Amino acid sequence: MTTIAERLRRTVDPAALVVFACTALLLFVGSFYSANFLSLPYLLQQLQVAAFLGIIASGVMLVILLGHIDLSIPWVVTIGGMMSTAMSGYGTVGEVLAIPFGLLCGMLFGIVNGVGVAYLRVPSMIFTLGTNAVAQGLMVVHTGGFAPQDHATDAMHFLAVQRSLAGIPNAVLVWAVVGAVLLFLLGRTTLGRSIYAIGNRERASYLSGIDTRRVIVVCFALSGMLAAMGGVLLAGYSTKAYQAMGDAYLLPAIAAVVLGGTNILGGRGSYLGTVAGVILITVLQSILSVMQMEEAYRQMIYGAVIIGMLLFYGRARKLSG
Repeated sequence: MTTIAERLRRTVDPAALVVFACTALLLFVGSFYSANFLSLPYLLQQLQVAAFLGIIASGVMLVILLGHIDLSIPWVVTIGGMMSTAMSGYGTVGEVLAIPFGLLCGMLFGIVNGVGVAYLRVPSMIFTLGTNAVAQGLMVVHTGGFAPQDHATDAMHFLAVQRSLAGIPNAVLVWAVVGAVLLFLLGRTTLGRSIYAIGNRERASYLSGIDTRRVIVVCFALSGMLAAMGGVLLAGYSTKAYQAMGDAYLLPAIAAVVLGGTNILGGRGSYLGTVAGVILITVLQSILSVMQMEEAYRQMIYGAVIIGMLLFYGRARKLSG
């Protein structure tokens, strides 16, 4: 007869528990700098900030589970924000279509990434880096190199800033919906099982009958759409889009995913772990801001986390293999 502890161990990712414990420790340490670190308004504010990163990291996780990487995130985020605000300038119809149009643009870039990786067999790191440069060039041409004059719609501002349910920020509710969909996709669907299988052994998955190329394209498309969704919310949060608005989210998104226990080489990871990683990164950013640590040192920390987890998972895979 299984005990409650054994059931929890089977259903809850141990890595997520460790990361949540580290987050609690960081909050406790932060309370020595400011008593607000443990207050409810501060925690809700941190969840609102975490929601933007969490939505972007959700798509990043799907790609990493395949054993690939998406380096086009920064400017696909920017495309989501800029294209949605640009559409808002076309009257009432434009305001209605602003959010869907921004998401569609992000998805199209994701599909291009997926086709390049799955069908053209270009390494994902190289192809998505090129796509990121193309997206940057397109946005510079679109804006003429200047800050765009378009503003976010009321709906974008409502989703990013307002609070509708028990004082919970709407951005957190959007993240919760995204998380619920991904939990169902990864745990209850054939696509989810295929994603894990491809991450473990892509060739073996192909030989077993899985349409690996289709799965890769779908995951990159979702990554692009979720990155654009993050851009839409960021534009709503700041009332307008701006150049390079996604640059600050690439390393934190990857770091959050690998901190949460997702194998950066693919095949293993839980969405709860990614949620834990996102919250830890957000709290860490807040504490570093209070400590007035420069941005360069923050980037060094994210890079060190990614390198450390890559070395750890790479060694674990060799030992298990």
